[in-house]
Amino acid sequence: MAPAAAVAGHKPTRQGPGFRVWKTTATRGRTSMVPRFVADSMVGRLAKWLRAFGFDVVYQPFAEDDELVNWARQREAILVTRDTGLARVPGVRVIFIKDDGLEEQLRQVVREGPLDLSAARPLSRCIVCNEGLLTVTRDKVRDQVPPYVYAKHRWYARCPGCGRTYWQGTHVPRIRERLARLARETGEREQ
Repeated sequence: MAPAAAVAGHKPTRQGPGFRVWKTTATRGRTSMVPRFVADSMVGRLAKWLRAFGFDVVYQPFAEDDELVNWARQREAILVTRDTGLARVPGVRVIFIKDDGLEEQLRQVVREGPLDLSAARPLSRCIVCNEGLLTVTRDKVRDQVPPYVYAKHRWYARCPGCGRTYWQGTHVPRIRERLARLARETGEREQ
């Protein structure tokens, strides 16, 4: 499966050899440099959380190593891995994840990326397939969400890739709190 396309409204630009980043002004009018990632099967939970924060992460758990390397090269993305063999691939920027714990893995990506947490856009990307979410009206999701969700929430988004519907449930404050804690622990700004 090919990696997902870029989010609309972002302009590709270069920064350093073999490293493509996205230049965006979506965060309070500031320009932020946001790296893209390719993650191997050993860091699936980390990939999911980076997506939850709104970062572009290609994650195909059954992809072969050569596919991951090709995607990282084609996308000029950072390869995130715990595989010592992948960590030594020439011509690809790699973050070799050293710790088992998610919190330390997130801190390492922020430090080594470097990952600008002020560019985080929680609930803007599908955590399943990585596509950018599109806001939809309540009427369009009425038959696709439980009645209590429909009665309680006003904002909805849909993934154009897999069709999954999102709303700002109880998970959103947890995502924002984890992001705020990560920003405090790493000295980064958050959105």
